[in-house]
Amino acid sequence: MEIEIKAFEALSVNELYELLALRNEVFIIEQNCVYQDLDGYDQKALHVLVRDNDELAAYARIFNSGIKYETASIGRVIVSPRKRNLKLGHVLVKHAIEGIQKHFKTHLITISAQEQLQKFYGAHGFETTSESYFEDNIPHVEMQIK
Repeated sequence: MEIEIKAFEALSVNELYELLALRNEVFIIEQNCVYQDLDGYDQKALHVLVRDNDELAAYARIFNSGIKYETASIGRVIVSPRKRNLKLGHVLVKHAIEGIQKHFKTHLITISAQEQLQKFYGAHGFETTSESYFEDNIPHVEMQIK
């Protein structure tokens, strides 16, 4: 297992293609959700890449305060369908949180979580801070670590 955190400019063309293909496979095709994935925020994020046997197995992007929310934030949290048996979601979120603490020097983090994942994120210290709302036709809630 290899875990890296990279700025957008440090991503190779192949890494960028790989992470965009994975996001497309899961968020658009698997979840049957047509939305604008290329949202102009990739260039402002640090990218958390988890590799298993040289294959991108899990991915998230992390942001400093004031970009997506007043606090730092995590988004586009994803595990490859081919790697879900490895339980990498917890590994990914743990490293995303640690990445925020290391690179942005804060413990305050906000996420927009799919509603059915509240327990998963709760295991990492997130607490629900909003009512349910629809984002891209999927129920979400805002969650924070304070």
